[in-house]
Amino acid sequence: MSLNGITVSDETARHVLFHYGAEGGFRPGRFTVLLMEAIDAADVVHKARLRATYPELVDAMNLAANSDTGIAQLKKIVGVIIRCKRCTDEDGPFTPAGFCEQCARPVPLAGAR
Repeated sequence: MSLNGITVSDETARHVLFHYGAEGGFRPGRFTVLLMEAIDAADVVHKARLRATYPELVDAMNLAANSDTGIAQLKKIVGVIIRCKRCTDEDGPFTPAGFCEQCARPVPLAGAR
């Protein structure tokens, strides 16, 4: 699937979700686990070098780490149904905390004017 010009396969999305401890993730092999740790720890220069060889994985990890909706987009690729933590509705968009926009709005205190 293509997200913001980035093509991410179902398998890569599941591996990145696992790396970030998100629902829908699947543990990859040892090499990929270590590679994702290296990508996470890499500075800009080394991340660019890793991207030359592993563009899909680096782009998916950048999406997850640097976008408020990155994890949700990866979950969508693998078919995880995203629901609001409060009302359990499937309508988005969702906040990084997992609430729909309606539930994320501040609720006035009783008697507040």
